[in-house]
Amino acid sequence: MILTNLNRQELIDIAIDKEGSTLSSEGALCCWTGEHTGRSPNAKYIVEDSLTRDLVDWKNNQKIEHSSYIELKNKFLEFKSTLSASLQDNIFLQNVTAVRDPTYSLPINVWTEYAKHSLFARNMFIPTDTDSFEAQYDVYHFPTLLEEPTVVISLEERVVLISGTLYSGEIKKSVFTVLNYWFPIDWNFLPMHCSVNVSKARDNPTIFFGLSGTGKTTLSSDSNRILIGDDEHGWTDRGLVNFEGGCYAKTIRLSKDDEPQIWNASNRKGTILENVVINNGIPDFDDDKHTQNSRSSYPTSFIDNADNLGYVNLHPRNIVMLTCDSFGVLPPVAKLRPEEAVKQFLLGYTAKVAGTEAGVTEPVATFSPCFGLPFMPLSPALYGKILKQKINQHDVTCWLVNTGWTGGQYGKGKRMPISITRMIIDRILDGSLAKKSVLHHKYTALDIPLCSDIDQRILIPEEGWDSITAYKQQASKLMTLFDKEQ
Repeated sequence: MILTNLNRQELIDIAIDKEGSTLSSEGALCCWTGEHTGRSPNAKYIVEDSLTRDLVDWKNNQKIEHSSYIELKNKFLEFKSTLSASLQDNIFLQNVTAVRDPTYSLPINVWTEYAKHSLFARNMFIPTDTDSFEAQYDVYHFPTLLEEPTVVISLEERVVLISGTLYSGEIKKSVFTVLNYWFPIDWNFLPMHCSVNVSKARDNPTIFFGLSGTGKTTLSSDSNRILIGDDEHGWTDRGLVNFEGGCYAKTIRLSKDDEPQIWNASNRKGTILENVVINNGIPDFDDDKHTQNSRSSYPTSFIDNADNLGYVNLHPRNIVMLTCDSFGVLPPVAKLRPEEAVKQFLLGYTAKVAGTEAGVTEPVATFSPCFGLPFMPLSPALYGKILKQKINQHDVTCWLVNTGWTGGQYGKGKRMPISITRMIIDRILDGSLAKKSVLHHKYTALDIPLCSDIDQRILIPEEGWDSITAYKQQASKLMTLFDKEQ
């Protein structure tokens, strides 16, 4: 039986009655994904066809032949037909759109085997309950069909096939991959793995680039600003637009004091808590028994200061590139010239935080061009070219902000205090940091704004280390990695 566009409460009831999910004391749906608690990075394939053969960057993307895709698609359609004809089993369909600006929206049918994933689609995209809905893409998420995680994207046929994993993030990241192809190809727009917020006067948009674990969700959820979105956006000729209708926030060590917006949204009816430990109905966000990649899925409307439209017809004044430096070498903030900003964008340096991907148990230095290489089907150079054009065209000020380690490398130093990072962001947004004189840092070649509000032992990274010799060694090691990646 096909159950189409069930509302939030109907899906919650089915997830509890038939799928083993439970409710927290505040009404959030608590569910688990079994073995796969993060993306499976080697599971995704793009079909080689007339659209992709000469455009997709095959050095960074896995291909699958069209004949193999057809064989797999037929399995999915047969599975869908079997469930649809059953009187005992259900298949769930959500008519949703991605991209909040109606000028560029992408209508999608999301077919799921489980009610909890149908609710995820309803949370993460924009539900469209109209009889005139015509989808341009079909996403099939049938976890039990295949034994191993598999994600296959056909850009020519406009189909996404997902199986072998219950992890909800594969749905949203597949749609993101699709948009990362079409936005540059169709319009020469920039798709971005970033969060965006804007001043309450709606006159000062800011882009926060960063991978999972760098703080882009936390730092964009600011009660003093309006949230456009927390993860995926496009930079069009009109301005900035959220690709999604929801947020998928990491919850490990989520603090009500440090991250009140996310904490409140994660404790609401209709939110999905994925792999969060629940004790007597109370979420324990500090317990990583299931994974360090525990997640909370909720509509952006659950954030008190979220924008109703999800887009702003203005270009950013500031771009903040977030990195989690596990070497403890980078300063907490550096001002970037446009060419340096493009360089950092194409480096995409950070540390993969434990649990974000299967097999990652502690921070590992990594380079992910465009701050999202796994989701970028085209050449990073193309995305970098568009970014450079837009920075120069709109006179944007760019920054590198380190939310990683200070006073030593991972295991010896400590994580950058969030209070320091928030203060830096405040100074960037009010324009005061751009007016500070800068110190050209000889170990990293970055320009550090001399902000008296930041402890010198944090602002000038080597001054917080016990040994300047040890710092120089780590700095040399990191800069060597930077040189190799360019």
